[in-house]
Amino acid sequence: MAEKVKMLIPEEEVNARIEELGKKISEEYAGKQVHLICVLKGGVFFMCELAKRITVPVTMDFMSVSSYGDGTQSSGIVKIAKDLDESLEGKDVIVVEDIVDSGRTLYYLLDILRKRGPKSMKLCTLLDKPDRRVRDVHVDYVGFNIPDEFVVGFGLDYAQKYRNLPYIGIVEM
Repeated sequence: MAEKVKMLIPEEEVNARIEELGKKISEEYAGKQVHLICVLKGGVFFMCELAKRITVPVTMDFMSVSSYGDGTQSSGIVKIAKDLDESLEGKDVIVVEDIVDSGRTLYYLLDILRKRGPKSMKLCTLLDKPDRRVRDVHVDYVGFNIPDEFVVGFGLDYAQKYRNLPYIGIVEM
């Protein structure tokens, strides 16, 4: 059966909210440099757009962590496929994620990253599903709180499809 995608958040709203997040981060990190860590693959679209809107100096690194495979629910088994290239020692770090759902993956990831000595570490997500949270993960910057639906677009995928949609949509099976 083929799935359909119903628009949840239009492209214009996504872009406007990223602009607001970039402004807030720029104000809070005035006079500093921020080191963005993108959680691949989904976070790359959001991080690139966010970085363009941050006015303080920005450096970036990438990490691939997965607990979904091709499914629609977290397996709870976290796999690091690609680790960071640079040290976090003494840096002001913002972990950039596409979506925070159960919190299992990020709870694990943030614990690993804290042990690497960053000066500070915050979490920024485009989408947050607080109703699905099973691990206590504090999100510092939230684009949108969304309902418990399986979403795609703007980097989020369903079995590697739909990442390139410029809006956030709900997959209807």
